[in-house]
Amino acid sequence: PPSSLTPPNSYLCVCVCMGYANPAQSAGGIHTRLFSRAFIVAEPDDFKRVVFVSAEIGMMSQRVRLEVLKKLKSKYGELYRKDNVVLSGTHTHSGPAGYLQYTLYLITGKGLIQSSLNAIVNGIMKSIDIAHQNMKRGRIFINRGLVEHSQINRSPFSYQQNPESERIRYSSNTDKEMVLLKMVDLKGEDIGLLSWFAIHPVSMNYSNHLVTSDNVGYASYLLEEEKNKGLLPGQGSYVAAIAAANEGDVSPNTKGPHCINTGESCDNPHSYCPIGGAQMCVTTGPGLNMFDSTRILGQKLYEKAKELSMTAFQEIEGPIFSAHHWVNMSDVTVQLNSTHTGKTCKPALGYSFAAGTIDGTGFFNFTQGSLEGTPFWDGVRDFLLTSPSNETQECHKPKPILIPTGELSKPYPWHADIVDIQIITIGSLAIVAAPGEFTTMSGRRLREAVKNLRMNVIVAGLCNVYTHYITTYEEYQAQRYEAASTIYGPHTLSAYIQLFRAVAKSIAKKTVHDLLKGPEPPLFNISNTNLLPKVFDLTPLNKSFGDVLQDVQLQYRGVSISSMTDHTFLTVEKYDNSSGNWQVLYNDASWETRFHWKKGVLGRSTARIEWYIPQTAEPGVYKIQYFGHYKPLLGQVNSFNGTSSVFEIVRL
Repeated sequence: PPSSLTPPNSYLCVCVCMGYANPAQSAGGIHTRLFSRAFIVAEPDDFKRVVFVSAEIGMMSQRVRLEVLKKLKSKYGELYRKDNVVLSGTHTHSGPAGYLQYTLYLITGKGLIQSSLNAIVNGIMKSIDIAHQNMKRGRIFINRGLVEHSQINRSPFSYQQNPESERIRYSSNTDKEMVLLKMVDLKGEDIGLLSWFAIHPVSMNYSNHLVTSDNVGYASYLLEEEKNKGLLPGQGSYVAAIAAANEGDVSPNTKGPHCINTGESCDNPHSYCPIGGAQMCVTTGPGLNMFDSTRILGQKLYEKAKELSMTAFQEIEGPIFSAHHWVNMSDVTVQLNSTHTGKTCKPALGYSFAAGTIDGTGFFNFTQGSLEGTPFWDGVRDFLLTSPSNETQECHKPKPILIPTGELSKPYPWHADIVDIQIITIGSLAIVAAPGEFTTMSGRRLREAVKNLRMNVIVAGLCNVYTHYITTYEEYQAQRYEAASTIYGPHTLSAYIQLFRAVAKSIAKKTVHDLLKGPEPPLFNISNTNLLPKVFDLTPLNKSFGDVLQDVQLQYRGVSISSMTDHTFLTVEKYDNSSGNWQVLYNDASWETRFHWKKGVLGRSTARIEWYIPQTAEPGVYKIQYFGHYKPLLGQVNSFNGTSSVFEIVRL
C-alpha cells in the first residue's frame, strides 16, 4: 500500500503550503492525506532493478533524495542507488513546505521544517520498504489514450513563439495523452498501475488551507478505493499513481483567464486586466468551486486510467538498465549546431516570476511578459540582495533579472547548481527523470531527442531536484512566468537535451560505466532553521481538550447535507448491531471528510470536522471522533480525543 507523507499530528497545522509561494496559505487542516507510492521492477534473475516513486508533494527536493538514498544504502547496501531510484513529486500545491534546503525555499517555506522533512523522507522510505517486501513475479503492459477537456495551456502566447512548422505537427498546445503501465501477477490479477499525465494539480487554489493531493491525487484515491474494497485510504495491496509529466504550462482550470472584477477576458500576452492589473486575471476550473473542480478532473483522470488499464494488452519485455550522473547546470556548453555553441547561466529569476500565473497571481505591479526591469524594483533588489553581474545579465537576455539567485550564497546558496541527469529503462521504455517543470513543447522536444535512439520515452516531471521551469528557446523570448522561471537561461532546454541524449546513448551502447560521476551535490547543515511561530495550547474557561463545541444533529435525512502518519485526526464510525462494535468507515484521508484547524488567541485553537455524507452511506447509528494533541506552555506534547453524540442516518 502507499505510505502517508502527512506530518505528525502535533506539527501539521502550523506549516506553510508549498507551491504558490503565498505566505498567507498556511495549512489549517486536512481534506485528503498525502501518500508516497513506490514501484519496483526487477529482472527475473533479480540482478537488475529500478524504482519509481510518485510522492504527493509539491516537488522532489535534493535534500529528500539524498536522505532517502542514504537510508536505502544503510538498509539495502548497493541494491538501491542513485542511478536506479527515481523520486518524483506530483506537484500538489496544498502540501507542506519546509523540506527544500536552498535559501529561496527556506524563505518561502519558513525554514527547513524537520517534522515535514522527516515525514516525507520516512514516508518515501516506508513505501519502498513495502514494495520491496511484497515483490512477486508478474507482467507489465503499456497503453496510451487521450484525456479530453481537462487542461488548457496557460501561456498560449509563449507557445505561439515556437516555429509554425513544429506546431502544426501537433493537434493541441497541450499534451493530452496519458501513458499507463499496468502491472499484474502471473495469474493475471492486478497489482497496480503507474501512469503519467501533463496537468498542474492546482484545482485547489491558494485560498485553500486544507492539505490535499488535488486532482491527480483524487484519481489515485478512486482507483485504489475501487480495487481495495472495504478498506480505508492507504490500506490494501493495490497501488495506483498518476505521476507528473511535462505540465509546465498546463492548467486544469479550463474556463480560461478572465478578470474577476469585471468578468471580461484577459487572455492577452501580459494576462492583464484594464481595471486592477495582473492580480485580477485568473482562471477557474469546470466546477462550482475548487472542491467540485478537483472532483470533476480527478474523475476524468480516474475514468481514463481505468479504461486504459482494462484495455492494456501490449506487453513490455526486455532488460532493465539505469544510468545517472550529476552535472553543474550553471556551466554547460551547448552545441547548438555545427558552428555555434551556447552556455547555460548561473541561476536567476526574472521579473515575470513575481507576476505569478493565471492559476495563482503574484504581488504588487509585476506582469507576465516583462522584458525590462524598473528602477524602483532594481533599487529594492540591489539594496536588499545584490545587483546581478554584467555576465549574468548578458547570459540571461532578454530576461530582466529580479533575483540573481546564482550570485547569492548567504546563509546558503539560493538555488541548486548540481543537478541529476537520470534515465531508467524497462525493455524499450525509457523514463527520463526530468528535474523540473518542462513546458508542453519542451517535453516534446526532449522526448523526440531520446526517442530517436529507438526508445519509447516518458518524460517524468519534478524528479530528484527542483530547478523550476524549462521552456524552449523561443518561449523564453516572450518572458512569461515559465520563461522568467527558467533559471539557467535561454539554452537550458538545449543543455538538457544534450545531456539526456548522452545518457540514453550510454544505455543503448552499454557504456554506462564510462559516464563520469560528476560533482556531488551538497547537504547543508540547516536542521535547526525554523521560522514558524512557537506553538502552545490552552483551553477556554471551563473547557477541557476534546470537548465538543458544536455537536452533530441527532438525525440526518437523505444525503444532501450542507454544511498524522499512521494515525488519523478523525474517524466517522458506524455502530455494528451484530458485533456490538463501532466500525471505522472514514478517516482524514477520505474524500468525504474535511478537517479544519483554527488557531485562536492565547493558544486556544478549535477543530472542525465535516462529513459530506455520500449517497452510498448505509442507514444506521454513527458517531464522529477527533484525535488531537496539545502542547502546554511548559512540558511535553499530550494526546486527547473528543467524541460527538451518536446520530442516525435514515432513508428519505
